[in-house]
Amino acid sequence: MEQQGIDQRTTLSQVTTGMRVVDSAGLDVGTVDLVQRGDPNAVTVQAPTTDPGSSLDELIESAKVEEPDVPADLAARLLRTGYLKVSTDLVPTGAVYVLADQISTVTPTAVTLNTPAATLPPED
Repeated sequence: MEQQGIDQRTTLSQVTTGMRVVDSAGLDVGTVDLVQRGDPNAVTVQAPTTDPGSSLDELIESAKVEEPDVPADLAARLLRTGYLKVSTDLVPTGAVYVLADQISTVTPTAVTLNTPAATLPPED
């Protein structure tokens, strides 16, 4: 299992923002917006518990969306394995997430997935 974690970290380290993402059928999914390496110790995602306060800056800070913007159980899995956030026109929210283990190959210009785009979870 540890070997797989090393391979996923190596794969993610080859990905940069702006790279093209292609699914297993050759469909152009979109471009990489965010690369997040995995943290095997990540267990849960916690929402902020502080009062946003009354200043505009505090209100803006409290409204920021934490990544990944998906249900908590999936977010925990994404944080543990590592993931890509991909900008796309394929879903109404404009972004999907790719788990590190869904990456098949990485070239200098593109990321190829081992799964179809339809199975990628959209941003909430």
